[in-house]
Amino acid sequence: MTPAARLQAAIDLLDAIIVAATGQGPAADTLIARYFKERRYAGSKDRRAVRDHVYRAIRAFAAPPSTGRAAMVALAAQDPALAALFDGSVHAPAPIVPGESAVDAGTDPLPPWLSSSLAALVDEDERATLLERAPLHLRVNALKATREVLLARLPAAAPIARCAHGITLPEGTALEALPEWQEGLIEVQDAGSQIIAAACDARPGQTVLDLCAGAGGKTLALAADMAGKGRLIAADINRDRLSRLPPRAQRAGADFIETMLLDGGREGQLLAPLMGACDCVLVDAPCTGMGTWRRNPESRWRLTPDAIRRSTAAQHHVLTLAEPLVKPGGTLVYAVCSLLDPEGREQVEALLAANAAWKAEKSDGPGYEWGNGRLLTPMSAASDGFFFARLRKAC
Repeated sequence: MTPAARLQAAIDLLDAIIVAATGQGPAADTLIARYFKERRYAGSKDRRAVRDHVYRAIRAFAAPPSTGRAAMVALAAQDPALAALFDGSVHAPAPIVPGESAVDAGTDPLPPWLSSSLAALVDEDERATLLERAPLHLRVNALKATREVLLARLPAAAPIARCAHGITLPEGTALEALPEWQEGLIEVQDAGSQIIAAACDARPGQTVLDLCAGAGGKTLALAADMAGKGRLIAADINRDRLSRLPPRAQRAGADFIETMLLDGGREGQLLAPLMGACDCVLVDAPCTGMGTWRRNPESRWRLTPDAIRRSTAAQHHVLTLAEPLVKPGGTLVYAVCSLLDPEGREQVEALLAANAAWKAEKSDGPGYEWGNGRLLTPMSAASDGFFFARLRKAC
């Protein structure tokens, strides 16, 4: 593909991504993967260049632009090299006509309707970091290795501060080709997720429940902290996501993990045997995911007030399920990959106000103290955006 043809491919993809985002269709990564699956002639350099164009445009616009061409023309107004690719050659975009460059990409990464509600939370510099490219964070699997061993085996690796088992590798590392990956010595996990798993303080011999386990990233971290001893249950209502955990657990040497597929709306029936039995329950609740904009920048085009309302209702439901499962003296760790108070801080405040048996345990570490918990941001914690709180149940 010529450089100009790569730009036209990016424009075509952006058109599809804009339609999908406004209609709650497939994610950008899914659409890009489909696009290139149908175009086997595109080489790795072509795919990389097209992706770079696409995500540059997505990060530039807080709200969906009218078309992919309008987005790229706006960027070309500030980039002569990009503007030169609008040359009208075969498979290239048509030349820019006067007036097309009037579209303004803006400087604030937040959707206008959301920006004011976060004004007191993140300053201008911090807002910009919400859309920076995320680094490649890994967690060393303590069931099989130590960080010191991995740092010696991987010269390009560097330790992640405040994460006892965290390392980082350069972007673009062919991770699955590494023997260390194949041997189950490392797992991909953002620093924020590692910090939250560590806040559970899971120990050998305990009974620990990961109530919204998904594909089990945090479950595997808990398994390592438990040294493979005790009872660790990964529960979720999503069969597809939960089915990814067993092969990951086998590779990690964490075969003691139990999986529990829950029936949405009737979760309490399956969870009943765990009533008052858990030393710790981790509630990594479903949320809008605004803390992951570094990885999924077009998701902010999907965020709406109604999506926040649905998310907060789900979070309240999950907390209601989790609270009675904790034994007296046990802990509940609540987390969301969101910086929105209704999803984080206010959920914990509501639980504490409704039940005097719970007390918040404040902790030091990366991020900011925020209400009864902590807020992690790319600037303050070098991680994705999270809110989390650790609560203890009275004896």
